[in-house]
Amino acid sequence: MIETRLQRRQFLLAAASTLAAGSLFADENKANNHKICVFTKPLQSLSYDELADRIAEMGFDGIEATIRDSGHIEPKAVPDELPKMVEALKKRKLEVTVMTSSINDPNHALTAKQLQVAASLGIKRYRMKYLRYNRDRPVFYQLKEWRPQMRDLAAMNKSLGMTAIYQNHAGRDFVGAPLWDLLYLLEGIPKEQVGIAYDIRHATVEGGNSWPVTFNAVRPKIDTVYVKDFNWVDRKPKNVPLGKGQVNVPEFFKLLAASKFSGPISLHEEYLDHRKPELVPDHLKAMKRDFATLLDLIRG
Repeated sequence: MIETRLQRRQFLLAAASTLAAGSLFADENKANNHKICVFTKPLQSLSYDELADRIAEMGFDGIEATIRDSGHIEPKAVPDELPKMVEALKKRKLEVTVMTSSINDPNHALTAKQLQVAASLGIKRYRMKYLRYNRDRPVFYQLKEWRPQMRDLAAMNKSLGMTAIYQNHAGRDFVGAPLWDLLYLLEGIPKEQVGIAYDIRHATVEGGNSWPVTFNAVRPKIDTVYVKDFNWVDRKPKNVPLGKGQVNVPEFFKLLAASKFSGPISLHEEYLDHRKPELVPDHLKAMKRDFATLLDLIRG
């Protein structure tokens, strides 16, 4: 059944360049087991309608939209602009699957307003802004200080019917880089209120061959999965097309299937310069190529 569904999605991707996408993509979206979206940071120069057209043509179910500082929509502009983006996407039967935000503090002046607007538009999840360690202070003291903040944010999410997701991001200062710290930080908080956006690229950078262990540990908290790839260059990770780098994506997707994960999957194409609008056509080609690879991986 899953293979049949994915074969149908592949067919629609091939047909997109010659057929009107509207009704076809509506059926295809319903057929897929996972909602598959794409991170639109490289496409911020496009209008909402252009963005929706390009994403629909590729066959995604929705987008991971940058609703944050220096994003497609700035936090202060959310009440005016987010409804316009959502409406443009709805015309192509797309959604904001994940709202990438600057939110991590429930008491910030803009937090409640942004989430209220998002919830009213049917957006169900948002990615949180990273927390950073002060390496001059004990780690567990800092995590303990942040736990009340997470509980308050969880309570706000519960009242709005939303889920915050925290992405594990590689780097020596980032909370979540080792992943075990998120288990401590989010202890006692239901995944439906604050979950983990599990990024296999960053987990591999930080975990090397042990990433399956941390995946196993945090699996009950995973709400969304992020996929991308990298190679080591001069001791630094450099992003590359999906399936062309150090991430053992075949093994990861076998583990993912075995774990019965059924949440959204977000594709991140980050190996081209997102700051150059003239590269948008190249980003679209790269996204389409990585999307085809992703579908093959899900199918196994």
